[in-house]
Formats: sequence, C-alpha cells, structure tokens
Amino acid sequence: MKTNIYVKNRVAIVGAGMTLFRRRMLETPQELAWIAAKRALDQAGLELRDIDCVVSGSAPDAFDGIHLKGEYYSEGAGAIRKPHIRVFVGGGTGVFVPIAAWWHVASGLCRRVLVVAEEKMSSAADPHPQAVFRHIWDPFMEKPLNPNLIWIFALEMHRYMHKCGVTKEDIALVAVKNKRNALDNPYAQAAANITVEDVLNSEPLVYPVNRLDISPVSDGAAALVMVSEEWARRLTDTPVWVEGIGYTLDTSYWTNRELSYPVYLKNAAEMAYKMAGIERPMREIDVAEPYDPFDYKELHHLEGLGLAPRCKAAEMTREGVTQRDGDLPVCPSGGLLGVGNPIAAAGLMKVAEIFWQLRGEAGKRQVKKSVTTGLAQAWGDLMQIGTVVILRR
Repeated sequence: MKTNIYVKNRVAIVGAGMTLFRRRMLETPQELAWIAAKRALDQAGLELRDIDCVVSGSAPDAFDGIHLKGEYYSEGAGAIRKPHIRVFVGGGTGVFVPIAAWWHVASGLCRRVLVVAEEKMSSAADPHPQAVFRHIWDPFMEKPLNPNLIWIFALEMHRYMHKCGVTKEDIALVAVKNKRNALDNPYAQAAANITVEDVLNSEPLVYPVNRLDISPVSDGAAALVMVSEEWARRLTDTPVWVEGIGYTLDTSYWTNRELSYPVYLKNAAEMAYKMAGIERPMREIDVAEPYDPFDYKELHHLEGLGLAPRCKAAEMTREGVTQRDGDLPVCPSGGLLGVGNPIAAAGLMKVAEIFWQLRGEAGKRQVKKSVTTGLAQAWGDLMQIGTVVILRR
C-alpha cells in the first residue's frame, strides 16, 4: 500500500448493516440506529461490549426535530459508557462518518469502532422537509431571494447541460438505470421499472428539474464495524481495507463558482487517490457509488471523480458503460434515486454497498465483473463539500 501519511494501524471494514429506507418510518431515531448497528455487529461477529468507540453522523438537527440529536440517538447507536463523537457536513456526512472512524482506528486510539449514520426526515417540517433549508442561506446575499435547494440545484443542472451539451433525455437515463437497479435491493424505497419518457413527463418542479429527477424523502439508518488490522485478521478471512480517504470544502458562495464542474470533489478525490496509490482512476476503480440525490449529479460527480472525461459521463451512460454489467458499474445498489435518501444514512449506505460488492455478498445486485477496488462518495452543504472513501479487498 502506498501512502503519503503516517498510519499507525491499517483499517478494515468487517461488517455492515442497514434498515429499510422508507417515508414515515414508525421507529424512533434510536431504534433505527440500533437496528442498523446490530446488523453490522452480527455480520462482524461482535457484540456491543466488544466495541471501543462509536462514531456517528446525522445531518441537520432539524431533520429529527430534536436539537443536539447526536446525544439523543447515541444510546441507540451503542454509545453507552463509550467514547462517542458525532460528525456532520450536510449531505456529505454519510461518507465523512467512516472517514472520522478511520482517524480513530488508524491513530491507534481505538481498535474496534461502531460507525452509525441515522436520519429521520419525515418529522422535519410540515408539509415538507425542504422547509428546514430556509435557514441555511446567507442572510444578506441570498435569503432575501427566498430560495430553496431545488431552485439552486436547477441552476446547477441547467449550467451543466449548457456547458456540456447534455440533454434532459441523457440525464433521465440515470434515473431509469438506478431505479431499475434498486428492484434487486430489499431495502429500497423507490425501485421502479420506468422509462426516459416517464421521467420527462413527471411533474415539473423548477426547470429543468422534474419530480423523477429527484430522490425521495426518506427515513433510515446504516452502520459499519471498522477495526485495526490485528482485529480484522482475527474476525474474518475477507476484510475490506480502507485504502484512501478525501474531503474538501469549497466556498459557500456558490454564485462565485463554475457550476458545471465540481471542483470540491476533484480535490477530495485527488486526496483519496494519492493515499490509495491510484494514478489512473478510470482504469483502477472497478465499481463506484457516486452521490446521486439528483440524476444529473451522478454524471457531474463521475466527472469530478475523474471516472469520466469532462462532459463525457452522459455518453458513457448512453453506451451502457455504467450499467451493472458494464465496464464501470455505477450505483449498483440503486443509489439514492432508487434506494432512498435519508441524508447521512444514504451516504453510509453507499460505503456498505461497496463493502458488500467487494466481498461478493451483494446478492442479485452483484456486479458481473471481478472487482478489487471500489469508491463511495457523498456531497452536501451549499454544493461545496466532497467526501470520498476508497475500499480494496
């Protein structure tokens, strides 16, 4: 393994678990966290008493309707008389949680870490969780315009289409692929066998965004068990190693950026690739789970990750390269568009999916090609954070 930093302990994932992703789940945030955590512990062959530290993640407190919700759900996440830290970077949280867990194990502070991400968006606001985002804008430059996130992302999607010559039909192919992949995912909320025409004819929201371009509102949780190399060798013959991590923030003033290309992600990916010793990502990454809350974001992020040439991700999608049986399977889980989008849990779901793919445990979702190296990525805040994890078996 080539690294550019000093690492005391090599870090592996040895177990993963998740809940159903659904709208208006009856379980409390603590119960969702525990269901996912217990499933990850069971796969790792561990019990809660074996865990040294807990690292958790959840996006804005307002989603669960409880201030300081990290303290609220921590008991469900297993953080009872154990060191616990909650991290959050908006939509990038789900992939930032295993990055923070990596710090704990790689530094030698903990040997066995339970990693939990939870989100219950249904209870956030009435009539829609979008209302939570009224309070994230600059009070002088942006708030007087009364924007919402779909309005902002519509600007970014339109700019990407204009700059790269991409059509709404090209973008709709992503929603068709991911919702179809989700038909094989037992946790999925929005699996469907739809067509490009279904996407184009769905309810217009803000041009060029239609309803089927967007992932649904969801509740859910996901969890991992991450351990030192010593413990990985004790617990399993098939550990999956965390070989690279990357994270960067761009300015929150999105009006000052070129929206057609995600520089925030390019920098995060380069950090992770350098750590993992990857010089040609298009050849060395076998399977990827880029963040896809909107269908255009899968194309946008493939280019930011260097997994597609700039403005060529749509062409790759049209040619079937990103299908589950393609040369670069992308979102074999079904992604956020098909599985659902409980913000932090959705990102960690992507890391869990790569873990299962590399172990050959993805069932009907298993990609056709032999896979050694995979990548999961998330994105959030005001379109300015990128988080990346590279796994290898």
